Amino acid sequence: MILDSVFAFSVVIVGVPPWVSRDHLTAREVWIVVLILAVAVSWVWARSKPEITASVLVISHLIELAMAVEPWPQNGLVPIILYQLSSKTERPRRSFWLSLCFVAPIAAGVSWGFAPLYGLDTRENLVRASIIALGCMGCCLTAWFAGSAAHDRRQTVEALRQRAIDLERERDQSIRLAAQEERARIARDMHDIVAHSLSVIVVQADGGSYLAHHDELGDVQTRLAASGQALDTIATTARHALDETRHLVGVLRDDSSAPELAPTQGLDDIPRLVEEMRGALSISLTIEGDPGCHEPLSQGGALACYRIVQEALTNVLKHGGPAANTQVIISHHPDDVTLEILDDGCGAGVHGIERADGAGHGLAGMRERVSVWGGTLEVGSRPDHGFRVHAVIPTH
Repeated sequence: MILDSVFAFSVVIVGVPPWVSRDHLTAREVWIVVLILAVAVSWVWARSKPEITASVLVISHLIELAMAVEPWPQNGLVPIILYQLSSKTERPRRSFWLSLCFVAPIAAGVSWGFAPLYGLDTRENLVRASIIALGCMGCCLTAWFAGSAAHDRRQTVEALRQRAIDLERERDQSIRLAAQEERARIARDMHDIVAHSLSVIVVQADGGSYLAHHDELGDVQTRLAASGQALDTIATTARHALDETRHLVGVLRDDSSAPELAPTQGLDDIPRLVEEMRGALSISLTIEGDPGCHEPLSQGGALACYRIVQEALTNVLKHGGPAANTQVIISHHPDDVTLEILDDGCGAGVHGIERADGAGHGLAGMRERVSVWGGTLEVGSRPDHGFRVHAVIPTH
């Protein structure tokens, strides 16, 4: 605004005093003063609304061409307003103002070049008019394209700023999605560890309590031995669950100490899992095919296999009934590893129907683990009785 005020004030200082100092002003001279003052006032909107100022300039120039044969002081403001027009107006109005960069210089060249007061012949007038027209056109186009470059640069900066905002938004969204995925993974692991361990502990504790309170089950020594075995299983299971929970929680700690590293469970740990569960379930394990016939599973894929078997056995322990027999079948194929867990418990009961419908966190966790590795999962009641879990994990 200060710079614009300086321009307008300069035009007034240069253009008005020579006319105002005279004793008598003609109608033409009054028009000159009025137009100079009008342009100076309109210059207030040169930056905010340049088309208003440009319109006043166009009107003053039309009157000038009709009344005078020499340039007026406000003509020096034309390149400045053209710069503002080019940098701040949008199509299609830009085309109109650009056309004036060609029309107005030609009109000025004809009006000023062929003025009779110079006493030149036609050829000299033509040369003079051409020089004036080309000079004015060059000034106008230079100002226009400078403003156009500023306009393009401003649009580029705005596009880059918007892109930076979009990238920040995408980054924040990615962080939130990663946090949600990590929370879901931790929730699955916690569920697998706690649900499996507590199910084994509850079954063993119920069995030990039943042995302790029923004399008809055998002599004291036999019942004590069985109860002691149940307590040993409880202690081992609880200790193992505590270690896994500590390991999982240790990853969440935010401190400078390096985390304690330990291998995750995989296919090779399933036999040990089955052996631990044999104290609470009747389980058989069958391994079909050669593990070397396919590429080794990734660490995450192997852990998914272990967790699927663990969750399936936990469901059998909770819902299959005390007399349920369970089969765990691991099949190795060139393109995938197939896991099948079958039981003959009360799979058609209420709990079986709920599991088949996908309720609960256990089956949801299994589906998530399988889908992450591009596999498939089928769960449901068997035709006669019992429950079936069938999972396929691709090896590539």
